[in-house]
Amino acid sequence: MTDAIDDAKRALRADLRERRQQRSEAARETASAGVKVQLDALADQLGARSLSCYLSAPAEPGTHEFIRGAVARGIRVLLPITRRDGLLDWVVADPDGEIAEGLFGMPEPIGEVLSPLAVNDVDLLVIPAAAVDHTGMRLGWGRGYFDKTVGSMEQCPPVYAVIFDSELVDEVPRDRHDQPVTGVVTPTRTITLAPHRR
Repeated sequence: MTDAIDDAKRALRADLRERRQQRSEAARETASAGVKVQLDALADQLGARSLSCYLSAPAEPGTHEFIRGAVARGIRVLLPITRRDGLLDWVVADPDGEIAEGLFGMPEPIGEVLSPLAVNDVDLLVIPAAAVDHTGMRLGWGRGYFDKTVGSMEQCPPVYAVIFDSELVDEVPRDRHDQPVTGVVTPTRTITLAPHRR
């Protein structure tokens, strides 16, 4: 990664992180409800019987309600666990399961750990992002876990990043290892950006 790209990413992430932290509790609850509606509709549209999602942190658009509802509807949901080697292990979501703090302070499930290969069986990947541009290029939070996961899948299903409406931007800084997403889910809409990813 060039220094200029690295610096641009760092600056944009800092700005987006600050904006997220300034949102009120009421705004976050409204966003969470909207994200659930959008993700429910997307899972139905794709006929997803199995999907991966992540446990959102407090400042992120909420995914917890969607996960609980998906499991209740009989969808198998895999949740990621960060590893020190840059890969993700997975745990099958359990609405009554415990949540712990992961390697980087993010919420992660406690349960039977499945290998990184477990995600190869899902019909939909729902991943976090700091921002996404109109070409589907995603800016993550800088650790590369989801870029590695998406980039390593032989038959990658649709990949949708969850962001706030204002985080769909004209352009994000990109490096060669960065992976595009199929589309975005926001509290108010779902947009397909790159339908033929692979």
